[in-house]
Amino acid sequence: MKAKSSAEIKLFEQQRVRTHWDEIAEKWYFSIIDVIEILTGTDRGRKYWSDLKTKLKKEGSELSEKIGQLKLQSSDGKFYKTDVADTEQLLR
Repeated sequence: MKAKSSAEIKLFEQQRVRTHWDEIAEKWYFSIIDVIEILTGTDRGRKYWSDLKTKLKKEGSELSEKIGQLKLQSSDGKFYKTDVADTEQLLR
């Protein structure tokens, strides 16, 4: 049986989504910016997410407080802290 890689790229309609498998929690974490770019069709996912977090905080939502950060590999090959969410958080 093949072991899961802790970091993989998933494709969704030909667009990449950076992911990370947490063996202890036994769940996948997904780059929020990558998911936003796919769902909205924007190439400015980082700006969209920043504006959305600000709006959520003003409305009293605690969602952004539950978001984690992991170092994921960027298109330039370097690793940067990236906001991530598990499946349950993404569907909220």
